[in-house]
Amino acid sequence: MSPTAQRKSLYSVHPGVAMVQNWIATLKEKTGRSLDEWIALVKKEGPADTKSRREWLKSKHKLGTNSAWWIADRAEGNEQWGDNPEDYLEAAGGYVEKMFSGGKAGLRPIYDKLLGLGLKSGKDAKASPCETIVPLYRNHVFAQIKPTTQTRIDLGFALKGCNTKIPKRLIDTGGLQKGDRITHRIPIEKLSEIDAEVRRWLEIAYNLDS
Repeated sequence: MSPTAQRKSLYSVHPGVAMVQNWIATLKEKTGRSLDEWIALVKKEGPADTKSRREWLKSKHKLGTNSAWWIADRAEGNEQWGDNPEDYLEAAGGYVEKMFSGGKAGLRPIYDKLLGLGLKSGKDAKASPCETIVPLYRNHVFAQIKPTTQTRIDLGFALKGCNTKIPKRLIDTGGLQKGDRITHRIPIEKLSEIDAEVRRWLEIAYNLDS
């Protein structure tokens, strides 16, 4: 994917890509082996299946959970977009197309409108799709778009620390108690339900993440 194509994308590179890039760059310094060296070791001395390899890396080599999972996955060739921004941006559009296909295809106009509003929340608002949701980021996730059923999208908000009275229309997700970013959601089944209140709470969530 060319730089021009990247600029035209509605989506931004997922923060996880930068995290994986940093992990790869510092792996040898932290563990004594580079990623390629770990993969070679797993293939030569490790167990046969991915789950056992993860446990072997953690128990025998004292690697953390993330490192063990990522190395075992790469040893199997299952890295997906991993540390490559271009691969991620190519995958992102596919995630959205798949999310809103089949029985959920009718939700696509609602998604497109919510995405547009989310990206207009501020100049540094961005969207980085995953396989089942589209998180909206500023510094952290401030909202997310999720096609929950074939007839409903849940627009989630990160409202921890909100001093504004929250109306009944915003359903408590239990996120505060569970330590999740998303604390409330508005269920949306029609374009007409994307009103001034939806816009207002997107703005509030965006501003809370300043």
